[in-house]
Amino acid sequence: MATVRAPLALLLLSLAAIAAVWWWLAMPVTLPHVPIDPNARLQCISYAPFRIRQTQLSPTTRVSREQISEDLGQLARISDCIRTYATDQGLDQIAEVAAEVGLKVIQGIALDKDRRKNLTQISTAIRLANQFLQTIAALVVGSEVLLRADMAADELAATIRAVKAKVAVPVTYADSWDLWLRNRELGEAVDFVTIHVLPYWDDVPVRAELAAAHVDAIRRQVVAAFPGKEVLIGETGWPSEGRMREAALPSRVNQARVVSDILALARRENFRVNLFEAFDERWKQRIEGTVGGHWGLFGSWARTLKYPPGLPISNFPLWKLQMGSGMALAILVFGTAWLTARRKARQPRPVSWLAVGISATTAGILLGVAAQKMFYESYGAVGWLLSGALLLSASASPLFAANALMSARAPATSVELFDPGDYRASSLLANMHGVVLLVTVVIGTETALGLVFDPRNKDFPFAALTMAAVPFAAMALLNRAGKGGRPMAEALFAGTFLFAAVYIAFHEGAANWQALWTCAAYLLLALTLWRARA
Repeated sequence: MATVRAPLALLLLSLAAIAAVWWWLAMPVTLPHVPIDPNARLQCISYAPFRIRQTQLSPTTRVSREQISEDLGQLARISDCIRTYATDQGLDQIAEVAAEVGLKVIQGIALDKDRRKNLTQISTAIRLANQFLQTIAALVVGSEVLLRADMAADELAATIRAVKAKVAVPVTYADSWDLWLRNRELGEAVDFVTIHVLPYWDDVPVRAELAAAHVDAIRRQVVAAFPGKEVLIGETGWPSEGRMREAALPSRVNQARVVSDILALARRENFRVNLFEAFDERWKQRIEGTVGGHWGLFGSWARTLKYPPGLPISNFPLWKLQMGSGMALAILVFGTAWLTARRKARQPRPVSWLAVGISATTAGILLGVAAQKMFYESYGAVGWLLSGALLLSASASPLFAANALMSARAPATSVELFDPGDYRASSLLANMHGVVLLVTVVIGTETALGLVFDPRNKDFPFAALTMAAVPFAAMALLNRAGKGGRPMAEALFAGTFLFAAVYIAFHEGAANWQALWTCAAYLLLALTLWRARA
């Protein structure tokens, strides 16, 4: 009876811990100012109509009038104005639809290194500005052209002046605030200055709580640099998903907080602001990572508001499902351990049950987090395949580890998996467990090398990696390995994880807890592999 009571007590403690952590994670936040206030419409918001399976990167993409009409019908209920960025791919229909629903348009002109394409963009925008005088409030001749180094400042200024001569509406240019300060001569070419202030992307990112004050400080600096010119904040906002940059954490709550604070500040200080942006654009994940696709106030799938007025905001709106799934996994882990222990003549050590409890609790807490990250961070067939395989391995790891901990079996090595001779693993379960470790190590290495050599748009897979690494580390520490030498493959991968963990922690900084957590998971994998013996 005593052999049942201790594991049962551990299970109950595990379930209680899972419930407590999820209650804390999902705790709703009520902000002093709501992002979408039915009594205070937005001044303006950036709009691009591309939906799932549509991309601006494809020249064959053409957005239908019906799609634009559906979107603008939604935006007309919350905003007085929209900002666009181009006139091709069906976007030349936006002004006419906006006129029908009562929206003003800050019409964008896309400029890049293709001068012939630029001429088409410009001529279309001039035609629209003269045709829809009551709808188009201004023309933006190029966006972040200097940032991309697509044009020199003098050529850009000449282009702006050429457009101004042919339209009756105000003309501006939009770029990052620091580019304006470095190219002040452009101020003479525009009717007003349009700056992009995105605190998340600044060279020194700021945390969400300080973002509005940062935006205001930048605005005041630019106003002082261009006396007599109005300064429009042409883009500002915060991402709801993606990787941290130093202390800047993308999340639903933080996005709502930043938007709310900036809008309240704009009303108080009486300056114009255009939010970035209306709808999430998943296609941008291909070039900007998860963060690039999640700046919208509306989701990209259902195209509904992320923050309905009057409702508190949570980073995990499906937390009950996520908590329940985690509890179910924890019960399965304990059940696997109990069934294995029943078949053994010798009772497992108490420390083995403790390791099962830690593995089950870790997996139960992080399963929902890892699944949510997989949904938002996966893009393209390869992305879904890799993140799905990692989550599957992470979910299987504590189950196989429960059996191994009760059996005092060490993790299978690469030699035991691939050598057809005497080293072949002794059971199907051991082979399957070895495959789980192999998948975890291979995908973990891919993520580690990505974060070392090309980190800007790479996410931190801390949740899934931890689910997989904790059970393996427990096995490596508690179960006696073989008496042979350390396989070369394990040594190489262990060294890779150790190097990556040290480099990433140093490069990302102490304020980035996602990076530090991921590095800890890499170190657990390095420990597991280093202790391996054939």
